[in-house]
Amino acid sequence: MNDFLHDPLFGLALTIGAYAAARAIHRRVRWLHPILSSSAIILIVLGLLRFNIADYQSEIGMLTVLLGPATVALGVPIYKHRRLIRERMKSVFVSVLAGSVTGIASAALLVYIARGSHEVLLSMLPKSVSSPIGIEISRTLGGTPELSVMFSVVTGVLGGVAGPLFLRRAGLGDPVSFGLAMGGAAHGFGTARSLQESETAGSFSALAMGLSGIVTSILFIPLYLWLG
Repeated sequence: MNDFLHDPLFGLALTIGAYAAARAIHRRVRWLHPILSSSAIILIVLGLLRFNIADYQSEIGMLTVLLGPATVALGVPIYKHRRLIRERMKSVFVSVLAGSVTGIASAALLVYIARGSHEVLLSMLPKSVSSPIGIEISRTLGGTPELSVMFSVVTGVLGGVAGPLFLRRAGLGDPVSFGLAMGGAAHGFGTARSLQESETAGSFSALAMGLSGIVTSILFIPLYLWLG
């Protein structure tokens, strides 16, 4: 049993199996995002087996490596919809800028209301960008990268789960608006959810995710000088 658990295939099999089960659950319980249920399944199994999380992370290294090509692949729908993107370029930049500013301001407001520490504030400010960018911004500001990853994941999951319902109730059914809002607010999770809606929504979401990372990083330059 010990040899089986420490075989690299165990981590891969557990991850893929948990996600397949989560997708099956999602077909019956539409509001439950597969990321949430698959994460819960993996944590329960690892807890029952008393399996070290560090060993599990080392076993799924192959999946982590594939994140790079998967991210680059998002350029394909962007290229396919390049004509529409050029036509809506003004809307793209206004949406990304407004979303980036709102993401930073909402983080500061949440920490202020909760009376969080200065360290939590610096770690939470880049919550609306993808984890790799958020980690570097947090480290530069003097925050805690581990906290930044947690805030980024929580923001993405909440956006992926609650975002579509909120946008529909707000009357934003247009795939372009839908994609820009999801990608700018919920980065990778929002983009994955947008691709389920349509390729057009997914392409604009992927574009918004990438541009938000750039714009947010630029916005943090004066913040860094002020906080420093």
